Amino acid sequence: MVEVFRATWVVAYRELLRFVSERSRLFSSFAMPLLFLVIFGAGFNRIIGTMTPGVDFIQFMYPGIIAMTVLMNSVMSGLSVVWDREFGFLKEILVAPLGRSGIVLGKALGSAAVAIMQGIIMLILAPILGISITPMLVIKLIPMLFVISVSLSGLGVLVASRMRSQQGFQIIVQIIIMPLIFLSGVFFPVNNVPAWLEVISKINPLTYGVDAIRRLFLGGVMGQGGYTIGVTILGHTMTILQDMLIVSIFGIVMLLIAAWSFSKQE
Repeated sequence: MVEVFRATWVVAYRELLRFVSERSRLFSSFAMPLLFLVIFGAGFNRIIGTMTPGVDFIQFMYPGIIAMTVLMNSVMSGLSVVWDREFGFLKEILVAPLGRSGIVLGKALGSAAVAIMQGIIMLILAPILGISITPMLVIKLIPMLFVISVSLSGLGVLVASRMRSQQGFQIIVQIIIMPLIFLSGVFFPVNNVPAWLEVISKINPLTYGVDAIRRLFLGGVMGQGGYTIGVTILGHTMTILQDMLIVSIFGIVMLLIAAWSFSKQE
C-alpha cells in the first residue's frame, strides 16, 4: 500500500512539474477547443438560433468545450508514458521500488490536476458568452472535472501501454478522440438525432461527462420541439449523479485494464 501511494505521488508530481515547465503545452491544449468554439459558434449560431429560451447555440456548446478540453489533456497524458519509454526513464521507474498500479494512478491524478486547472481557465470565457458563473458552480465543477479526467486518463494510459513510438500513439489517439468528441453531444443534443446515431452516442462515455457539465451550467431546460437538454435512456433523463456514476465506472474499468496491460507489456 505504501509503495502504491509513493508511486502515485512521485508520478503525479512529475506530471505537474512537466506541465508547468512546458508553457507551450498550456496554450496548445486550448487551441482546438477554442477553434471549435469560435468557428462552429460563429458559423452555426445564427443558423441554429436558440436551443431554448435564453440559451443560444454557443451557450449550449460551451459546457461541451470544457469537457473537450479535459478529454484532450487526459487522453494525451499517455504520451508521457511513450516518451518515458523511448528515452529510458520508464525503465528507471520500473526498477525502482514503486508499485505499477501506483504509476498508472499517478499518471491519471497528475493529468486530472492539470485538467482541472485548464477547465477553470476556460471559465474566463463564460461572462463573454453570457453565461453566469457563481462560486458554488465552480465548487461543483471541480470534482466533476476530476472524475472525467481520471477516467479518460485511464484510456490514454491503456493505449500508451501498447505503443512504442510517440508518432504511433498520436495517430491512434487522434482516431479515438475525434469520434469521442463528435459523438458526445458537444455540438448537438443526442436525443434529437437518428436512432442509430443516438445509440452510438449513448455508448460513448464522454457523452455523460458533457451532459453532467451542461446540466450544471444550464439545468434541466427544455429545447426546441419539447425535448429536454440532457441524456435520456428508456425515457429516463439522467441526473448529474447518474452521469458521473457511469463515467466513474468507465474510469475504474479503464484504470484496471491499463494497470494490467502496463504490467504485462513491460
